[in-house]
Amino acid sequence: MEEIIECPECGSTHISRDYSRAELVCNDCGFVIDEDIIDHGPEWRAFDSDQREKRARTGAPMTYTIHDKGLSTVIGWKNRDAYGKSIPTRNRAQLYRLRKWQARTRISNATERNLAFALSNLDRLSSSLGLPRTVRETAAMIYRKAALKNLIRGRSMEGVSAAALYAACRQCHVPRTLDEISNVAHISRKDIGRNYRYVARELELKLMPTSPRDYISRFCSELKLSADVQAKTLDILREATNKELTSGRGPTGIAAASLYIATVLCGERRTQREIADVAGVTEVTIRNRYKELTKKLDIDIIL
Repeated sequence: MEEIIECPECGSTHISRDYSRAELVCNDCGFVIDEDIIDHGPEWRAFDSDQREKRARTGAPMTYTIHDKGLSTVIGWKNRDAYGKSIPTRNRAQLYRLRKWQARTRISNATERNLAFALSNLDRLSSSLGLPRTVRETAAMIYRKAALKNLIRGRSMEGVSAAALYAACRQCHVPRTLDEISNVAHISRKDIGRNYRYVARELELKLMPTSPRDYISRFCSELKLSADVQAKTLDILREATNKELTSGRGPTGIAAASLYIATVLCGERRTQREIADVAGVTEVTIRNRYKELTKKLDIDIIL
């Protein structure tokens, strides 16, 4: 339980911790209660003092999305010291030189330089696609393994990083189509597919085919559909899977057709053109799939 701190000046309990200045400040009267405070970070669960000592840590957590795993020191560009005070003008030239040399020493050879470029490109692609942190970490790990086995030689870093991101999306069940990755990476889907097959084969990645269910939540979100439509779509896909209507067919086409049927049944109708634009398939594909599903599942819809 966190201790309640009172201001010695006004007795207020509205106290805030300003970690940029390392101060404990009263929000009502502005009195600085304490200075040089330490950010201990989140408390980790421990059952005795020895375990607590072993789990103690400082600094940011390690991440594979940075070439040095985030373990190097970074000199900020704010021109302020640890207490938040402005650095005098006479010392700024020296600080500028320190920043420059620190940036140079972080990347000491060609391998680190290539890895830094590839991982920054991965981060850019992930941000453009709105992918979560787990996918970024997985993609960075796949690329590191490919670089370690010397699979990058003779191939473009952009192509291999896009292929690693596509593999990570499938591995984390956050699927993105080759067309979506191709649009943000500015590389043809043929090149991404070729690199993906090569990396998956050499690294022996065990990736299951994507399921139509994995696309539904994203499609519903982009089309601004309710939870009832999403639940109905999943029910339709469950029946179609039980009757083996999804095997041998593109997952996005099946997902789009099921979603179209659900929108009609739930009274939140969307046109085939709207769903096709979101799903990245043609209207003909949706039309053929929904006719097949309604016939085999005995679903009556009024168009």
